[in-house]
Amino acid sequence: MNQRMLAMLSVAVVVVLAIAGVLYVKLHPSQQLQNASVAPVKAAAAMGQRAPEFVTATTHGVFDLNKLKTPAFIEIFATWCPHCQRETAVIERLYKAYGSRVAFVAIPGSDTGMDGTSPESQLDVLAFQNRFGVSYPIGAYDPSLTIANQYLQGGFPTIAIVDTNKTISYLNSGEVPYGELAAAIARTL
Repeated sequence: MNQRMLAMLSVAVVVVLAIAGVLYVKLHPSQQLQNASVAPVKAAAAMGQRAPEFVTATTHGVFDLNKLKTPAFIEIFATWCPHCQRETAVIERLYKAYGSRVAFVAIPGSDTGMDGTSPESQLDVLAFQNRFGVSYPIGAYDPSLTIANQYLQGGFPTIAIVDTNKTISYLNSGEVPYGELAAAIARTL
């Protein structure tokens, strides 16, 4: 066999193996990917109830819910979640309109990374922030998901608005339109 024929055979083998690998992943998704598609259990946070207190480091400093004198906008998101990715534009707009009167924070809430298959890390959170142009504060990734597990309502994103009395005045999950969230914020001001 000449070198050219050997090179073509090698390329063909690599292509066949790559296709086989892709098919295997598609037909046998990892446990991590299966976990990414399962909605989280509904947390104890509830409308009209006192908001679970937390403190977290963010991209803008420390966020301490208990010490706030303003209402708070809390989002629990997953970097892999297309709904969360689209909701960044809505939250960004709200942050520009209300950021001086409302404390915003987005909390990473999944153990699955941005690619939908690998474990989540702080690098995924930073990649999410950069890719979607997020300027509002994002909390540091916590592998135990302590804060997220206090607020999640069965899906990503989960959004909670907390009034100045630390009572949850709005709680919803999924993509929520700007008008609904702006009205909910306005009721707390």
